[in-house]
Amino acid sequence: MKIEQIYTGCLAQGAYFIVSNGEAAVIDPLREVAPYIQKAEKIGAKIRYVFETHFHADFVSGHIDLAEKTGAEIVYGPGAQTGFKAHIARDGEEFKLGNVVMRALHTPGHTMESTSYLLLDPSGKPAALFSGDTLFIGDVGRPDLAQKGDLTMDDLAGILYDSLRSKIMPLPDDVIVYPAHGAGSACGKNMSKETSDTLGNQKRFNYALRADMTKEEFKREVTTGLTEPPQYFPENVKMNRDGYESIDDVLERGHQALSPDAFEAKANNTGALILDTRKPADFAAGFIPNSINIGIDGSFAPWVGALIPDLKQLLLIVTEPGREEEVVTRLARVGYDYTIGYLNGGFESWKQAGKEIDTVESVSAEEFARRFESGDLEVIDVRKPDEFASGHIEGARNLPLDYINDLMPEFPKDRKLHIHCAGGYRSMVAASILKSRGVDDVVNIEGGYGAVAKTNVPVSTTV
Repeated sequence: MKIEQIYTGCLAQGAYFIVSNGEAAVIDPLREVAPYIQKAEKIGAKIRYVFETHFHADFVSGHIDLAEKTGAEIVYGPGAQTGFKAHIARDGEEFKLGNVVMRALHTPGHTMESTSYLLLDPSGKPAALFSGDTLFIGDVGRPDLAQKGDLTMDDLAGILYDSLRSKIMPLPDDVIVYPAHGAGSACGKNMSKETSDTLGNQKRFNYALRADMTKEEFKREVTTGLTEPPQYFPENVKMNRDGYESIDDVLERGHQALSPDAFEAKANNTGALILDTRKPADFAAGFIPNSINIGIDGSFAPWVGALIPDLKQLLLIVTEPGREEEVVTRLARVGYDYTIGYLNGGFESWKQAGKEIDTVESVSAEEFARRFESGDLEVIDVRKPDEFASGHIEGARNLPLDYINDLMPEFPKDRKLHIHCAGGYRSMVAASILKSRGVDDVVNIEGGYGAVAKTNVPVSTTV
């Protein structure tokens, strides 16, 4: 028996590849399924099952493509209704996999179909729990995403409390918990950077598993401090539930090399959004007018999901040469399937063709400090409210990047805006969006608040 956790940092997501005696199962696979197929082929194993813990909101699973390519059976928990062929497990139903058994434990609360899978070793002893979004390391799944009809967040929190105490907490302390997410995911609020732990440790240190906690205390604690979920979550749920286009077709459409002239014509004729995924400093030095910068080396997919409202938006890509397929794949992971080509040769080819370019003024923290001392500046802090509360430049205005589409009227258009975040990634995203919408007089502060705090610029923790 072998368990492999396949962790994807940009989504803070864990998929699992389990193999026993020539048979394999994959739990919560990513959209691109070739790596799982290659793993199975390498060891001569057959993928028999694709276990889904629930209808994911933060990414599009690869369950449909993986089943079609391997003949594996897709398994969901009780109550799931799908637009494709799937086995809907009964609570407690067992699935033989080589010399081990996977037992479905219906654990509703995060969603109503949420199901954990308990792995029983060859002796029948509980060895591992694949807990999906029901139980994280240090946290539990948020209960506000599956509200429907008369079913409220409070109701779901109460259901989650019962699931944890009736299905998970009675399991042996030495069972290893393998969750679907770690720190950085929007599916919880207090997740650890660790991606697995013993259940016994979680009983001791996870606030939500306190033995003396009442249901009302649990409901209050698990629902306090939840932020607004990203707008693309419901669309990803729909794709995971109803089906989607093959990843092969998505990659073929997106991996179209376009000359500068063809790229420009396609942008003009289709209304496609130009998405530039280069590093912030490279973008600032020169970019195609009206393009948006969301760097591939940051939390790329979640920021795309938060800032581009329409999953069917046509996209044209500018990226570092050689990373085109990576960009298209990572967009597809969160449901953005309509990339229609990329700039062949990257931005350098655009420059060599003599095409129009734009820039973003970018200054060091030291230069910003000199400007701050010499005059009244309009400073925009695009970090989250809790970051702003913990320390900010005196007089700065907090307009979080997460909500920039709604906050556009709040950005002054008659003053030069000095924009910063924590380190420079988000501020360049904000600057690119502002420039694309006609707010041209923007300045990016390099190094963000972390760099500014080391200068003599006055800072405050008073909101």
